[in-house]
Amino acid sequence: MTSEPAQRKLCLVFVDSLRTDKLEEAVAEGEAPNFGALLARGELIGDCISAFPSVTPVCTSEIATGVAADRHWISGMNWYHRVERRYVEYGSSFEATRAFGLFRATYDIVYNMNMAHLSHEVETFFESLGDAGIRTACTPFLIYRGRTRHELGLDGLLKRGAVAAGFRHAVYGPDELFYGELFSSRPVPCKPTLARPATRDEYTACVSKELVKDDAYDFLLFSLPDNDHHTHKVGPEGMVESIAHADRCFGELVDACGGMDAFLESHAVILMSDHGQTAVEHPYDLAAELGKEWRVLKPSSDTPQEAELAVSPTARAGAVYVLVDPSRRQACHADVRAQVAAMEGTDLMAWLRAGDGSAVVREFAGSPAAGDERVEAVIESEGRELRFRPGHGKRDRRGLEWHIRGDRSVLELADRGGAIDSASYPDGLARLWAALTAPHAGDLLVSLKEGWECVDWGGTSHAGGGSHGSLLAGDSLCPLLLVGFEPGVEATRDQWRLTDVAALVRGHFGLEDPVRVSAGTPSKATA
Repeated sequence: MTSEPAQRKLCLVFVDSLRTDKLEEAVAEGEAPNFGALLARGELIGDCISAFPSVTPVCTSEIATGVAADRHWISGMNWYHRVERRYVEYGSSFEATRAFGLFRATYDIVYNMNMAHLSHEVETFFESLGDAGIRTACTPFLIYRGRTRHELGLDGLLKRGAVAAGFRHAVYGPDELFYGELFSSRPVPCKPTLARPATRDEYTACVSKELVKDDAYDFLLFSLPDNDHHTHKVGPEGMVESIAHADRCFGELVDACGGMDAFLESHAVILMSDHGQTAVEHPYDLAAELGKEWRVLKPSSDTPQEAELAVSPTARAGAVYVLVDPSRRQACHADVRAQVAAMEGTDLMAWLRAGDGSAVVREFAGSPAAGDERVEAVIESEGRELRFRPGHGKRDRRGLEWHIRGDRSVLELADRGGAIDSASYPDGLARLWAALTAPHAGDLLVSLKEGWECVDWGGTSHAGGGSHGSLLAGDSLCPLLLVGFEPGVEATRDQWRLTDVAALVRGHFGLEDPVRVSAGTPSKATA
């Protein structure tokens, strides 16, 4: 059942890696006057919780669908495809993209992420709004899947090169889709810059002004990704500069609408991020360390059947996939855990344990926890162990119940106001459960200590700059600012997550949220 669109449009302003404290600092210093005007008129939730791993492909999937990885199926910046016996790489770095092959990695990002890897058992908000006849528009954002077909939009030599590399297919997205050099739903006088970081915010501003001229949307996803690139290079202490740049680009949209007063008369606004960033100083070379004892699958390997492990670095987290024959799996898993536990920089290790006490090692994609109440998650840190699974027991701040055994200090869990919670690992139980039971999850997940980041498959890290990805609060908390929504909406949840945003978008236009299962509960979906 649908209703007439809301009187006001909705603009979701997405600033990649935006931290609440740095947003407030930029506003206080007069560097972000447009964001300051939104803060003055809206309700700020300063501790919205990210996904785990807290990296952009996983987070944007949560934002667009309203579910976690156990249901949307995107597990990291890099993950191992058990069926195809290869890595999926979403652009950890230019060097990592080259290691996997520029065209293959780009094909995974542009086509497969939305059309193949993102589960078709869940809807994006672009699909929900499109089905209701609500006009949608999207500037460069990783998750864009919608109902409108868009043909490849390149011209000349660039198009011939793209077609030669396999970039010939149409995609399905919102009514108005702008994806740099590849897709543009209408001609615009804006220089596409998808392949050049630090120039994409301006492209978003230029495209959006053209959409305003033609009154071409009811819902606009206004994506400002350059803050992430800048902060990776200089660290979070330099974030104010890139926030100021994002603010100026947002200001161009505001000015095109006649100024802030006119803009807010015609638009409700969500200003948000996907995760934070923290300073990193030390590289954590998970693949190299495990490669001392095991045959680790290499990028673009011609003999994947010979590998004993696959290793997926995903910024400040990582995953290990056990590929040995069944008779060796339990011993291999235990030995790998011992190796990873001994690595400097390891904070937490997590895996699934079957009812007989053995580690769960998957041969094919799917959720081993679906319908099996004996499966539990295990978290280990410095010799301490915590075990948990959904079930009658302690209730968390989002209302989910957990059966918990072992040492709660592993996640620094404490009872607060009748609910179990952790300031250091916010919503840690639900986020870990969703990550572990996702169809493409590793057999062992790793979250790193502050100051450490995995070396990617291109041999690089952001040591000396900033990064994200871990379960820790610094990587996992971000702002969610609501302007023009019903008074008191921020108090409708005791704890907000990225998974709540899709319901806000749909609800603004009078649509019911199709999500019926709360993120963090066992999924019956399989890939």
